[in-house]
Amino acid sequence: MEEIKYTGRILEIVNFKSGNKIFEKARRSPGVRALIVSDNKILLSKEYREEIGDYDFRLPGGKVFDTLEEYKKHSGEDLTDFAILAVVKEVKEEVGLLAENPQLIKVSKAGATVEWDLYYFLIQDFDKNANGQELEDGEDITFDWYSLEEVKQLAIEQKIQEDRSVGVLFTYILDKQSENV
Repeated sequence: MEEIKYTGRILEIVNFKSGNKIFEKARRSPGVRALIVSDNKILLSKEYREEIGDYDFRLPGGKVFDTLEEYKKHSGEDLTDFAILAVVKEVKEEVGLLAENPQLIKVSKAGATVEWDLYYFLIQDFDKNANGQELEDGEDITFDWYSLEEVKQLAIEQKIQEDRSVGVLFTYILDKQSENV
């Protein structure tokens, strides 16, 4: 049995009982990240992030649902189709590309006390959006292509702050490097 202690626009705090103990967790709408690859290079965005007070190199992405209420309407459903729509939308907005055939490569779980899944997609087929980026109000995002070694170095230097994305990037890079051995 859950008891919702707080509900915001995209996040809620929930108490739940397990055995004789009461636990607390945060629940948030899932997100998407795009691993966009071309000519052995990876596209990274550079975005100002309020939570770190600085720019962060990132995989383009965003929320699957814009509100917690919308997310909860689909509770218990397979969200893959919604995630595909979201990654196509986010890639168009943030980096001005029209993604084709996104391939789901991983669903990352945040942890026991935070329910926030990230759906990671590999995108190798895309066209340029004639209108370029279509940023939302307040977004400050640039982007560029980086070699596998450059991405690895950015991660090592902690210039990519989202550690789950670092894990996905390193897995991809190591797989690519082992193919070339």
